[in-house]
Amino acid sequence: MIAIRTSRELELMRTAGKITRDTLLYLGEHIKPGVRTADLNALAHEYILKQKARPAFLKYNGYPKSICVSPDDVVVHGIPGSMRIEEGMIVSIDAGAVYEGYVSDAARTYAAGRISTEKQRLIDVTRECFYRAAAAVRDGARIGDISAAVQTHAEANGYGVVRALEGHGIGRKMHEDPGVPNFGKAGTGVRLRAGMVICVEPMINMGTWKVRFEADGWTCRTEDGQPSAHYENMLAVMADGCENLTE
Repeated sequence: MIAIRTSRELELMRTAGKITRDTLLYLGEHIKPGVRTADLNALAHEYILKQKARPAFLKYNGYPKSICVSPDDVVVHGIPGSMRIEEGMIVSIDAGAVYEGYVSDAARTYAAGRISTEKQRLIDVTRECFYRAAAAVRDGARIGDISAAVQTHAEANGYGVVRALEGHGIGRKMHEDPGVPNFGKAGTGVRLRAGMVICVEPMINMGTWKVRFEADGWTCRTEDGQPSAHYENMLAVMADGCENLTE
């Protein structure tokens, strides 16, 4: 069942969303060559706790860390550890917070030092895919309108759209109905209603759309080893559009 949030619930989700937004802004200042991914995790963990919230990812379905750090060909769910970020990498950070029982979730892709023109274009187009999708979100629209907006823009730029993972509803749980794929046909799928809250999250690959999962059960990489970018925000559906709760 898809939840319609009350005004009080939306207010709590705004606060949760602000915590995640500010966590990502804070981490963005620390992404540079030489920094360990574990250091970014520690910074995020401490920051979220200071906001009187808790990291949404920690122990979620057994996930061992407080954020996901996914460099270059890692699409999502990179587990922070001893690896050091290198000059020229792109690094996707996925973070979330739980505030008074409500969950927030968002992601960004950052440049580590100077990156290639090709990698910067991938980041830019992925972000554009999100905004084109967000423009389709309103009361009465369908999930397929979001999906088609992402797929059309990504493929027009020669990129692969990840199919194995998707956006999702969110509220008291990280993943709720409805699912929000990044590919599909406009005019199809679940109809959106004011008060729904969804995460729209284009995951766009420089090469093939195909991915593979590592033995740890979490780390997802592009099948061809080319870079991937990720851009996610939590959107509250409104009568005449949407409210971005994490930006």
